[in-house]
Amino acid sequence: MRFTLSSSELLRALNMVAGAVPGKSTMPILECILLEKDGGRLILSATDLEISISQNLEIQFDAEGSEAIERIAVPAKRLIETLRALPDLPVTFSSSEDYHVELKTDQGQYKMVGYDGADYPSQPQLAESTALQTDGGILRRTFQKTSFAVSKDALRPAMMGVFFKIGAEYSEAVATDGHRLVRNRQYELKNNTPFSFIVPEKALNLVGKIATDGSCTIYVSEGFIAFNFEDVRLVTRVIEERYPNYEAVIPKDNSKQLLISRAALLAAVKRVGLYSSSLTHQIRLTITPNEVLISAEDIERASEAKERILCEYNDEPMEIGFNSVYLIEMLNNVDTAEVIMNFSSPNRAGIVHPSEQHENEELMMLIMPVMLTSYT
Repeated sequence: MRFTLSSSELLRALNMVAGAVPGKSTMPILECILLEKDGGRLILSATDLEISISQNLEIQFDAEGSEAIERIAVPAKRLIETLRALPDLPVTFSSSEDYHVELKTDQGQYKMVGYDGADYPSQPQLAESTALQTDGGILRRTFQKTSFAVSKDALRPAMMGVFFKIGAEYSEAVATDGHRLVRNRQYELKNNTPFSFIVPEKALNLVGKIATDGSCTIYVSEGFIAFNFEDVRLVTRVIEERYPNYEAVIPKDNSKQLLISRAALLAAVKRVGLYSSSLTHQIRLTITPNEVLISAEDIERASEAKERILCEYNDEPMEIGFNSVYLIEMLNNVDTAEVIMNFSSPNRAGIVHPSEQHENEELMMLIMPVMLTSYT
C-alpha cells in the first residue's frame, strides 16, 4: 500500500478514530490503527473491543504500491505524534510485505513496524437492526446536555450511560447518578416504533466529538448501536441493564418558583462554594421574595462566605442546601440568561430548567438537596 496525502489531512482522520484506541492493552494490536485499502478509499479503523470507529477517505493510491498488503495495523501513538510534530506538507505512506511502514517527506524519513491487518478485530455487523434518521447537531446537543450527570459507580452499571427512550411523538435522553437527574426531551428525534437503549458515557463523548451538523443514521441491534455520519461510523456495545424508574423521582408539585440571572447565580455559587466543606461542598440558599442569600462555611478551616443576589420569588421564604459542584454543572448547561428553579420543601428535590426552552427541546434538571442542620 502506498499513497501521498497532506500531513494535516491524514492527522485529522487519525484523530477521528483514535478515541477508540485503548491506552494500554494486553493485545498490542489494539494499540494500533488499521489502515485498509478498499478500491479508491482508505479506511482507518480503531477499536477497544467495546467501541469501534472507522473513517473513510477518498484518495489516490500509487500504482507502485504493493498489492499484497492492503491491510496493515500501525502503532497509533507513534504515527499520530510523528504527524503532529510535522508541518503541513505532503507525506508519502508506504508499507512492505513484512509489515514495515515508512513515512517520507521532503525533509526526512520515519520508519516503524506494524502488524498484519488480517489479525485486527473487525467491526461488529448489526443484523436486523432498527434504523433512525436524525440530525447530527441534535444528537450532539442531546449528549452534551445529559452526559455530565452520568454515574461513575460501577456497582450501578445501568446508570453509567445515557438512557434513550425513542417514541412516536418525541424522544427522551436521561442521565442520573442518584444525586441529580437530567432529562432532555427532543421533539424532532422520534420513531413510529418505540424502542430504548443505554449508551455508555465514553461512546457518547466520542460521538459528540465526531458528530457533524449533517445527516446521521442510528442503527440499533441486539447488544449494539451504530452511529453513521457521512464518512465516519461508530459502533458500540449498549449497556444491557434495566434503567431505574426515573419518572418516580421527579416531583409533580414544586409550586414555589424562583426566577434568577443564570450568570449571577453561577458566579456566586462558584465563589461561595470555595468556602464550603471539601467533603460535602454544601452551600445554603436562603430564598426571600426579592433576593437569595447564598452562604457556606467550613468549620474545620474556620472559613465562611455569603453573597446576595436579586431574584423574583413570590412564595414563603425558605432555606435549602445543595452540593455546589452539582449546581455549577447544571447552570453551565443552561443556555438562557435566566434560569427557573422550582421547589416544594427543603428536603425534596429542586427542579432547574431554562427560562425559555430551545427549539423543539424540553430540558429538565433535578438536583437532590443536602440536608441542613436546621431550617427556618
